[in-house]
Amino acid sequence: MMAQILTYILIICCLMCLYRIYAGKTSADRAVAVDILGIIVIGFCSILSVTTHKGFFMDIAIAWTLQSYIAVLAIAKYLEGKRFDE
Repeated sequence: MMAQILTYILIICCLMCLYRIYAGKTSADRAVAVDILGIIVIGFCSILSVTTHKGFFMDIAIAWTLQSYIAVLAIAKYLEGKRFDE
């Protein structure tokens, strides 16, 4: 029951992030919304891991976290106008 409520809350948050990506005024707004969307995916993986008792969902969440961190750094450098090797 609690997992369903949390899933519905994450779906609502996902829809709000998708709206922010679509209607964001600046590139930074859209980048933050994409980052938050990655955090929501981690939440979905965590809920799946707890409800199904499968540990590989947590492995997916950890891998997603690392990729999200690198992607946010790349987006921030791009928005600053720097090259990736600087």
